[in-house]
Amino acid sequence: MSGVVPTAPEQPAGEMENQTKPPDPRPDAPPEYSSHFLPGPPGTAVPPPTGYPGGLPMGYYSPQQPSTFPLYQPVGGIHPVRYQPGKYPMPNQSVPITWMPGPTPMANCPPGLEYLVQLDNIHVLQHFEPLEMMTCFETNNRYDIKNNSDQMVYVVTEDTDDFTRNAYRTLRPFVLRVTDCMGREIMTMQRPFRCTCCCFCCPSARQELEVQCPPGVTIGFVAEHWNLCRAVYSIQNEKKENVMRVRGPCSTYGCGSDSVFEVKSLDGISNIGSIIRKWNGLLSAMADADHFDIHFPLDLDVKMKAMIFGACFLIGFMYFERSPPQRSR
Repeated sequence: MSGVVPTAPEQPAGEMENQTKPPDPRPDAPPEYSSHFLPGPPGTAVPPPTGYPGGLPMGYYSPQQPSTFPLYQPVGGIHPVRYQPGKYPMPNQSVPITWMPGPTPMANCPPGLEYLVQLDNIHVLQHFEPLEMMTCFETNNRYDIKNNSDQMVYVVTEDTDDFTRNAYRTLRPFVLRVTDCMGREIMTMQRPFRCTCCCFCCPSARQELEVQCPPGVTIGFVAEHWNLCRAVYSIQNEKKENVMRVRGPCSTYGCGSDSVFEVKSLDGISNIGSIIRKWNGLLSAMADADHFDIHFPLDLDVKMKAMIFGACFLIGFMYFERSPPQRSR
């Protein structure tokens, strides 16, 4: 019949699937691609911007970061998020650093000490290092220096090698570097090693701190004096001439109360200022997280303000620095 259209013979379903299924495009092995990239000539090196590690002006010191492992990630923008040293916020919380406005340079004032000219008291806040209590490994101390408005004035970082810190503990010689908001090292404090095996009244066993401002230029010394009952220091100028005295309490390890170190004139009559170690409860008794308040007259010579500031750290290391407990083997 001419109206009947011929049809193809029916095939099994399995054979039809094999015919309609496309071949597997995945090869047995990845193909080899030839790169068409041609390296060009090296470009001009761009220096890092000023104010970041590696981009500071010559002679300036870059302070250590608050932590080896960053606890935040920058969120958009080209400027990094800055957190206050010693504080550990959550990643979604931003705690900006509020710095004291930078003063203009002044005559007869070492560069960087212009901040102290405007202040009659400062606060020294030591960072709490929980890893010291967990690992029994002594780390470099770090401090925030603030004014009464809770504005940052300086950052102080210890620069001591691991062996010296953990071998000598509280008696270790150290170098403290004081930096400002621009990361410039404006002051250096050095404590030499003094043997304590001999008699305490021997001059070679007395502790000493040298203060340099700017680094390399000595402006004075803080020298310990032997006393049977209390801590006594003399603040000296660059020629090691006594200028003031510091007189501590009979019990420097007071529990539950502040420890006051009075700064007096050489005759002991006039009261010039004070260094007060604040009691912070169990944190003061069990960990290295000291808080000092330093008071001095507003019109006091700025170099003597820096010397009282330096005496605070020698007192802190001698009487309030607590080494991590040693594990018994």
